[in-house]
Amino acid sequence: MRGWRPATEEALYGPRGFYRRPEGPAGHFRTSVHASPLFAGAVAQLLRLVDEALGHPAELAFVDLGAGRGELVRAVLKALPAEVASRARGYAVERAARPAGLDHRIEWLPEPPPGVAGLLFANEWLDNVPVDVVEVDAHGVPRLVLVAPDGTEALGEPVGGADARWLEKWWPLPHPADGSSSADSSSSAEGLRAEIGRPRDTAWASAVAALGRGLAVAVDYGHDAGARPPFGTLTGFREGRETAPVPDGSCDITAHVALDACALPGGRLLSQREALRTLGVSGDRPPLTLAATDPAAYVRALAGAGEAAELTARGGLGDFGWLTQPVGIPDPLPLADPLPKQEKPSP
Repeated sequence: MRGWRPATEEALYGPRGFYRRPEGPAGHFRTSVHASPLFAGAVAQLLRLVDEALGHPAELAFVDLGAGRGELVRAVLKALPAEVASRARGYAVERAARPAGLDHRIEWLPEPPPGVAGLLFANEWLDNVPVDVVEVDAHGVPRLVLVAPDGTEALGEPVGGADARWLEKWWPLPHPADGSSSADSSSSAEGLRAEIGRPRDTAWASAVAALGRGLAVAVDYGHDAGARPPFGTLTGFREGRETAPVPDGSCDITAHVALDACALPGGRLLSQREALRTLGVSGDRPPLTLAATDPAAYVRALAGAGEAAELTARGGLGDFGWLTQPVGIPDPLPLADPLPKQEKPSP
């Protein structure tokens, strides 16, 4: 047995890993990218705002981090007006092999290109950066959760060092040191779980550091310090259905993201609902008067409103968090107050 982090790393990205399979992620779950072309259109609009903030550089980069099979980068480049498209360059960052037939103008890379100017967009990427899981034992001690290839779990050693410091700051769990060492308090805390998001903090900081100037955006299901789920969020997906997470390469393994912990100074958090509405995606129904004057246009507008409603729905895709991180420019999507500056635990 081993911790969930190394087990997930091999199950997702190893030689026979889930993300190496030919059907790609789209064969197993539906993201905002697959829900509607309105999403790519909104991201293209955001790229245009970044372009304006950058002063219309000779080369404008769009970096699709965790690109799957390149669906988003292709759609974004297609949605750009001709003048912007003529300067735009697409980068797809993915560990899997380049898919056949991908536009030759899109560069396929294992890591973000260094020093480019533009928009780095990580849609449902951080939730697949593997993390370890911790569970409180019968004595109130947080211990590393170990897992076998068939998904069977057992508790390992107590968590210490940098991981313990991260938990203390970002996802505190009851511990005997807190004065809760009695049998009653220990048993009430038994079974509480957390996911150690420190590798995601590091991964996001590295991605942002690769951007020369522009905006980095991470989009994911997440939670903040005021509402961490008491039993964690680790789960699996296979063929469109949620399933038990089994680290054998047969399913996706994912966990929601502590986006507030990932944020660097100047970062902003907002919901997908807020972000997309600012970028022109609204689920409002078209006026009924349009049905009388132009029935075909009304039907098209109604279909678009339905897709927009799905992208912005409460309890669904609209609840995704957007973390925006400007690099060398003002945030072109200033919808939320900057996050308060907080010292992070030492790595």
